Amino acid sequence: MNNLIEMFSYSFMIRALIAGVMISLSAALVGTPLVLKRNSMLGDGLSHVAFGAFALAIALNLTPIWIAIPIVIIASFFILKLNSNSKIHGDSAIAVLSASALAIGTFIVSLTGANIDINSYLFGSILSIGNNEVFLSLILLTIIITIYIIFHNKIFALTFDEKFARAIGINTKVLNAVFAILCSVLIVLGMRLVGALLISSLIIFPTLSAQTIFKSFKSVTIAGAILSIIAFTIGLIASYLLSTPTGATIVIVNLFTLLVLKLLSCLIKE
Repeated sequence: MNNLIEMFSYSFMIRALIAGVMISLSAALVGTPLVLKRNSMLGDGLSHVAFGAFALAIALNLTPIWIAIPIVIIASFFILKLNSNSKIHGDSAIAVLSASALAIGTFIVSLTGANIDINSYLFGSILSIGNNEVFLSLILLTIIITIYIIFHNKIFALTFDEKFARAIGINTKVLNAVFAILCSVLIVLGMRLVGALLISSLIIFPTLSAQTIFKSFKSVTIAGAILSIIAFTIGLIASYLLSTPTGATIVIVNLFTLLVLKLLSCLIKE
């Protein structure tokens, strides 16, 4: 208990907790349609693009977050375009972007000799969470929840049958673009917390875990959001108490949650 009191006596831990809860909740909500549409690797690809954008911004002595957001959004639109109109399949496009952006980012850092800790961008650093990230996380979460409340039925239709959604008059291109933008901003903000190599786990794990228990879209969405917040909070506390990397600890807690729920699901079926 004394360790917990000491933990939250630090302002950076409080900022990390507040921003992390909002980012985790946002990731779970954005991740549900992506995972159910089997397009979850979009987040992984964009996270590598974000790393390259951060490296470029730092080399040019610019504010990383404001450079990374538009670059990642453009990359997400590029992937959507390839997905719908190109002979290159979406997963191939994501693989090309991921490897290229990560290589370019590392190359830029090495070439310019920029004084940055690459590990903090690859695996996250709670010390990098500032008031700007907390404020942007709040805005992002508010927008995502508002979209879910207003367009819940359209999101449901888009998730399970995009052709049907288009047939009944839903502008699927606009809705896909909105989710691409939200995912892009989420990736940039979440990268500061858990890093470019681990941020996609916040998008994927909660929905997969919720699917082991629930089957309806609404139940999976709500359960995934709750599990995401719980896993993040436990991971953050555990990382402080055990002096382990925050991002990696959060992912391990998410993995453990998924494995436990999978086991329970198998036992219940038997």
